[in-house]
Amino acid sequence: MKIITRIWHGITKKEDADEYLNYLFDTGIKDYRSIKGNLSTKVLRRIDHDICHFMTVTEWDSVDSIKEFAGEKFEKARYYKEDKKYLLEFEENVTHFETYLID
Repeated sequence: MKIITRIWHGITKKEDADEYLNYLFDTGIKDYRSIKGNLSTKVLRRIDHDICHFMTVTEWDSVDSIKEFAGEKFEKARYYKEDKKYLLEFEENVTHFETYLID
């Protein structure tokens, strides 16, 4: 079975990591999970010296489901109003992978 995995990466200051994680759950994660075709959602977090890396890894049943979340230009990262309060940079694109599930 083939699904689509979508990966987004963001960076905050170390001291903003906990607050941003809560904000992320209230915005992007909540929106991911509201789409019927979202199969799973994970947040990866890694503190590296004075910054914190975040990755969201979501699995989807189809590109159409991703478009329901991200719009027609689904390769573009989707940002929220308050992201500029936390994020140190804004990567333009996310990465998509065909993912094959092995039984």
